[in-house]
Amino acid sequence: MVTTPVPQIPDRAAAEAFLDARIGHGVKPGLERIAGLLEFLGDPQTSYPTVHIAGTNGKTTVSRMVQQILGAHGLATGGFTSPHLDAVEERFALHGAPVTPDGLTDAVRDIAWFVEGYEAQAATSVTYFEVTAALAFVLMANAAVDVGVVEVGLGGRWDATNVITAEVSVITGIDLDHQEFLGDTVEAIAAEKAAILDEGGTLVTGPLADGALGVVAERVESTSSRWMRYGSEFSVLDAVVGVGGWQCSIEGVFDQYLDLFLPLHGRHQVDHLSTAIATCEMFLGRALDRDAVAVAAASMTSPGRLEVVARRPIVILDGAHNPQGFGGLAATLDEEFPALGWHLVIGVRGNRSIPDLVSHLRGQVASVVATAADDPASHDPAELASAVAAVLDVPTSVAPGPLEALAAAREAAGPEGGVVVTGSLYVVGEVRRAFNLPDDRSLEAHVRYEAPVDPEDDFEGEQDPFPG
Repeated sequence: MVTTPVPQIPDRAAAEAFLDARIGHGVKPGLERIAGLLEFLGDPQTSYPTVHIAGTNGKTTVSRMVQQILGAHGLATGGFTSPHLDAVEERFALHGAPVTPDGLTDAVRDIAWFVEGYEAQAATSVTYFEVTAALAFVLMANAAVDVGVVEVGLGGRWDATNVITAEVSVITGIDLDHQEFLGDTVEAIAAEKAAILDEGGTLVTGPLADGALGVVAERVESTSSRWMRYGSEFSVLDAVVGVGGWQCSIEGVFDQYLDLFLPLHGRHQVDHLSTAIATCEMFLGRALDRDAVAVAAASMTSPGRLEVVARRPIVILDGAHNPQGFGGLAATLDEEFPALGWHLVIGVRGNRSIPDLVSHLRGQVASVVATAADDPASHDPAELASAVAAVLDVPTSVAPGPLEALAAAREAAGPEGGVVVTGSLYVVGEVRRAFNLPDDRSLEAHVRYEAPVDPEDDFEGEQDPFPG
């Protein structure tokens, strides 16, 4: 019999250290470890219905939108997204808000013995993502949520989140990314992402490339599932760029949702909103309350995704890190900020083709500062600068860290110019911490009910508020 001492988690720093100790365990595709750990924990993921969201880009945004819309309908929501920009608490949402530092500490303390006990018993080690996924499932179970909205970390088939059986599965879109894990073609990547769809399930898909459609259709047929497709069962009726966002109307599966204001930059965010609306309709099995949808849309935020964090010069943070993401960034700069010449801060991680990323920005960039986040997977800034210069043919320099790069780019831009920070969510996260940003307004959408007063309570000498 294996005896495991109880880990000591006295404070938040110890809780984060417990999680961080597993970063070195790397990426290990497969479900056996997470399934074993969750069984050890009593399978908390089975105690509430779930929405499961995969896709190359837009997963976090659609996840936040789904939580907003369902929260505005009075449901208690939980969410799991990744990665975080600033603090690990951002990965775990309850009722539209990140879990508190104390809540994180308590939750890690609750699961720490089970994690180490499972590792000892199974003679294995769980990864950082696996332990954070397990933590999310436990947090949502303990909060008795009405729905858990779970974002896939990587791919779908072998992702640790694929232990759930979702009421609605979602694919936001498919493009080339993480080819070393998922395959070198859109078709291969589509097969990995579509594998989150369970037997007899419901699938909602955003705009899909032609190469992905046949693969997804095969999965839908083989699982005898329902399929709600962007452009067929739901669509965007109208979208007009406005001040600080988009005025739009959505044709849902069951109803139309007209004259919504979405305070996000990027036309693709309207597509994400339509996908989220269709997802919520299918989860509830009916048309949504139009006023609730309007409130949810108007309260949306998407940190680090085409986020304006400063003026004079304007500074935009965008975690684009693959060709599709850079294409969306370029289109947004052209459509919503056409008068500015941009000074680019870029840091890239992983095995990525730099020309495939930055070629989308030809003609829009006046200068580039290459840098690297505090991340062992980051590209060397000097090599990155050389590769970017060869594509964009603009003045390019190197800064040792994202904040130094930001300062150089702001100076080059002057008060009338613009700065874009992109290439990696890790770079965006380090820069974002330098700004004193307002509180997240997304809480505004979530309906909360005060606990009723029990007339049988003993008021300890106070006048009985229910006489007679």
